[in-house]
Amino acid sequence: MKELKHHLSVYRMFVSTSFSQSMSFRLNFFLLILMDIFFYFSSLMTVSFIFDHVQTIGPWNKDQLMFFISFMLCIDHLHMTLISESFWVLSRDIKSGNMDFTILKPISSIFTCFFRHIRTSSICNTIVVWACLIYFGRKVDLDLLSWISLPFLVVLSFTLLAILEFIISTSMFWMTEGMGINFLRMQFQNLSRWPNFIYSSLSRKVFTLVIPILLIGSAPVHFIFDHSAWHYLIYLVIAIVLSFGFLQIIWKRAINQYESASS
Repeated sequence: MKELKHHLSVYRMFVSTSFSQSMSFRLNFFLLILMDIFFYFSSLMTVSFIFDHVQTIGPWNKDQLMFFISFMLCIDHLHMTLISESFWVLSRDIKSGNMDFTILKPISSIFTCFFRHIRTSSICNTIVVWACLIYFGRKVDLDLLSWISLPFLVVLSFTLLAILEFIISTSMFWMTEGMGINFLRMQFQNLSRWPNFIYSSLSRKVFTLVIPILLIGSAPVHFIFDHSAWHYLIYLVIAIVLSFGFLQIIWKRAINQYESASS
């Protein structure tokens, strides 16, 4: 509990400094808000355009797929707000030698590396993504259990996404240049933005068992639509636990092999 309080106090300072930095460039702050809104709109409109030509995609109708996209937008919103900026800073810190100071600090280096930079402009769009999720949740007639579990499922899905991206980003310690790694990470993120049934059987197995990227959105939404599919949540939790364990191992190895660029 004492360590948790310490991390929370540090995180409050991260949020405070991030707000100060972002408000120093107010036009950029508002442009980022508009960019996020445009991204949400284009994602939903893409699905709407598809359903102008088909009645269903797999087992889902338009409202169900729109709910899925809205669910993924909520995850993306957390991602953009809390950790998205840090991936680009990590490569720069490794190349410049600033990673030295992160490693020496008396706090988890994973926490400092990936939660130091908060994109405060995205906080303003919280009501937008959750309004979409609630709207399409009403369209598909979610029951009480689904509504109650919805926030927890969003957090679980975001947790798996974050851990998988942390794992991918550790390769920057060996490659140094992180541009390609970041684009690879974003491509994996794009894979999760569509339900698992649109992929071939082989692709589903690879991206569910080997790299569990398809569990991020498909597992909780399948459960929301059909509570008998509770086993999907078991898979999601197992994937989080195993991925976190692997992250601890590979991060420790990366830190041990890190050679300061400033030396």
